[in-house]
Amino acid sequence: MAKLLEGKPIAEKIKEETRIKVEELKKEGVVPKLVAIQVGENQASAVYLKSQQKICASLGVEYQLRNLPENISQADLAGEIGRLNQDSSVSGIILQMPLPAHIESRSAQALIAPQKDVEGVTPTNLGLLVLAKPRFVPCTAAGVMELLRATGERLYGKEAVVVGHSEIVGKPVALLLLSEFVTTTVCHIATGQRGTLPEFVKKGELLVVAVGKAGLIKGEWVKEGAIVIDVGINRVGDRIVGDVEFEEAEKRAAWITPVPGGVGPLTVAILVKNTVLAAQLSKHSS
Repeated sequence: MAKLLEGKPIAEKIKEETRIKVEELKKEGVVPKLVAIQVGENQASAVYLKSQQKICASLGVEYQLRNLPENISQADLAGEIGRLNQDSSVSGIILQMPLPAHIESRSAQALIAPQKDVEGVTPTNLGLLVLAKPRFVPCTAAGVMELLRATGERLYGKEAVVVGHSEIVGKPVALLLLSEFVTTTVCHIATGQRGTLPEFVKKGELLVVAVGKAGLIKGEWVKEGAIVIDVGINRVGDRIVGDVEFEEAEKRAAWITPVPGGVGPLTVAILVKNTVLAAQLSKHSS
């Protein structure tokens, strides 16, 4: 039976370390500040925004939410981001997803100044990740690595399977694993269409799943003794479940994350940690 790999204790440790850094910065006259931009209204992101605000307040980080109209043009959104880039009081900027259909998301994200890109989504910060010189790592991907390290297992030389290849989880997780000399396989929709997903999953000593499809990974596919990080969050009736069949996978794995309660608590903690790092870097460069 697997041990539960819970995110909250790790998140609390990150927050405590961050709180100390905030206090040190404030003694030097620097107040870290995170600005979140939301375009229109989105019920799903409202929970995330509330969590950002709550953690910033608890750690002494200034927080501002910029609510922009649903019909804002790409050019006007670019202007708003440009003004925040120039504002020396702003340490970090997060552009809340999803954006309305008429806004080109990647183009908008790319406008954020790399030194304020606390989500790690700009070409510069993703490029640094490729070079194994990370500055700001996408928050969920960084959370996955924190969970893997918390097991105390040596990652070097292990075989990992990452299911999902998004820019914010799958790809950065694969790059972070490669930096740790983990032999890494990335599976995606074409793997499933070809019917080879089960055989790849069965090889994973480390299994990271981030697709957003309930029960995609059958418990019987999980390798005996594997570490399973389930990033998926799916609503099934009145329950929140992951991408992995938890009950069956729990019988085979050595460690497994619960859903909810695994990666989730770490994402916002790392976002605020990155904001404080941005304030530190800005202080040293000024």
